[in-house]
Order: sequence, then C-alpha cells, then structure tokens
Amino acid sequence: MAIKNIKAFADKAKIDAELKEKLLACQKVRELLTLAKDSGFDFIEDEMYPPNEPQFTADQLSERLGKALLRA
Repeated sequence: MAIKNIKAFADKAKIDAELKEKLLACQKVRELLTLAKDSGFDFIEDEMYPPNEPQFTADQLSERLGKALLRA
C-alpha cells in the first residue's frame, strides 16, 4: 500500500505548485519523507528504490535525489 502513497504524493506534487517547489528543494531522502508526512502521505524509504517502479519523474526531484531514486 505504501507505493500507492508514494504515487499519490508524486501526483499531488505535479498539480500543487507549492508542494512541487518544496519537493524540488529536498536534497536528502529524509527531507522528502518529512515533506511527504507533513503533507499527509506516509511511506518508507525502501519502497522508493529500485526494483520498485519509480513514482517520481526527473523534473520533480533535485539532481541529487534523482540520481538516487531514478537509477536503473
């Protein structure tokens, strides 16, 4: 179920400009998790990494987080 929460958070960040800015500002996974939790979405770090399907796009994440979460 947590992957659904990750997708819902990513989808909300696509339409909420303020949330998108905050997400882009995150440089560490811990910051992303805190932002998600503060926004009402609860999931754990392990579920964001491959081999799980990425729920974020490169334009939603800082370069640093993109490298960590979107690697093949």
